Amino acid sequence: MAEQLINEFTVNRPIDEAWTILTDIERIAPCLPGAELQEVEGETYRGVVKVKLGAISSQFKGEANFIDRDDPNYTATIKGVGRDTGGRGNASAEINAKAESLSPTSTKVVVTTDLHITGKVAQFGRGIMADVSSKLMGQFANNLNEMLDEQGLDGGPDAAAEPDPFTAPITEPAVDTGGASEQPAAAEAPKVRKINGPATEPIDLMEVGGSSIAKRVVPVIVALVVVLFLLRRRRS
Repeated sequence: MAEQLINEFTVNRPIDEAWTILTDIERIAPCLPGAELQEVEGETYRGVVKVKLGAISSQFKGEANFIDRDDPNYTATIKGVGRDTGGRGNASAEINAKAESLSPTSTKVVVTTDLHITGKVAQFGRGIMADVSSKLMGQFANNLNEMLDEQGLDGGPDAAAEPDPFTAPITEPAVDTGGASEQPAAAEAPKVRKINGPATEPIDLMEVGGSSIAKRVVPVIVALVVVLFLLRRRRS
């Protein structure tokens, strides 16, 4: 299933400040419902997105990276790919964000997502995806503005005083070379930094999707009830 989703939200900051924050993936990741950033390698960000529908839970594991970024014009494009760890489907998305100044203290951000989903997770259809994405974007904007109100642009006066324990880089132990001279090293690969933040709660699709989800789920439940009724009659 392929679908284009268009959403917008407002950040309560001037455009230059808002854009600096929005392109800091590590900082905004906790504001994304159901998302958990787990590690960073260079410009590649890896993590999971958790969702549930009633008693059924799914977890998408994937990665994302900037494929285009134009800071002077406040636009950026991110490519993300993921797979359901339960084998129920795959997802990929190309996300374009464009910021526009609304006032000296507020910025509008328009997000256009080209989404591709395969497997069982695509069964909910286009209408539900659009409805759910709109509500999730609203939750993200609320979380982001609450975070900014609490922390400010710098994340607090002591943000730069000491390293964040959640984003400490992985360091390799020193190796004793026995006094031998070191050879010129080739260009090192980017180090992987583990993000040991708190676990996130899954997105509750029934709660977020409301009637849209219910309209799809109820017919399935009714069909199951009918099947069970017929089986019982055959056995009696």
